[in-house]
Amino acid sequence: MDLELAGKVAIVTGASQGLGKAIARELAKEGVDVAICARRREALDAAASELEQETGRRILPVTTDTTNWESVQRMVEITAATLGRVDILVNNAATPGGLVRGSLAEASEEALLADIDTKVVGYFRCAKAVAPYMQRQGWGRIINIGGLSGRRSAAISGMRNAAVVHLTKVLSDQLGPMGITVNLVHPGTTRTERSGPMYAEQARQAGVSVEEIERRITQHIAIRRIVDARELGYVVTFLASPKATAITGEVIAADGGSVRAVFQ
Repeated sequence: MDLELAGKVAIVTGASQGLGKAIARELAKEGVDVAICARRREALDAAASELEQETGRRILPVTTDTTNWESVQRMVEITAATLGRVDILVNNAATPGGLVRGSLAEASEEALLADIDTKVVGYFRCAKAVAPYMQRQGWGRIINIGGLSGRRSAAISGMRNAAVVHLTKVLSDQLGPMGITVNLVHPGTTRTERSGPMYAEQARQAGVSVEEIERRITQHIAIRRIVDARELGYVVTFLASPKATAITGEVIAADGGSVRAVFQ
């Protein structure tokens, strides 16, 4: 299927590594020029060089702090000036798992506010900055990356993902008449370059093999394996395409079937 993405321009935040980098790769493979954004310049430059060589597309590294409005504005302005337009925004910049995972007694107000400022308000800032560019051309795609903690009661930081669901729906209503769709993808357990060392350390602490750690993880996943980051990239790339015009305001869990609840 031709996703009709050749010549489009995307911004992917939190893209120097992990899921964001994987999403940027899949977009570039479909002919998209991509601005990859994160705080650390060295990691961004390395990722940009790697992705350019692999895909042949223009990959623009832009250091960005999504908790700062001026930094976000600059990110969008540089992208538009350098790559010519802004068609797609993938909001992904956030601390994996959140900063507040313990009990109420252990929870830090400052950490919770930082979680919300980075993920909820950070996504809001980026959407607000790109919307005028998309409105002028009458077309745009915003894809927010959430997290399954928004559907579970395990971590206080999960409230940020629940809030992003609400933000996604509100923005889809407001921006839909201008040809802009807004959707959200919930990753579950996802294999990235961080996974190997993390599972090795868990295996060391438990005194078992890495294979046993992965078996324990996947026994609660319907497909019985860990979803690879590139598979999240496939979902996001489709939602970013003209083929997904009929989908907006929706939440898709790309987790391999790890949530047993029924959503109607």
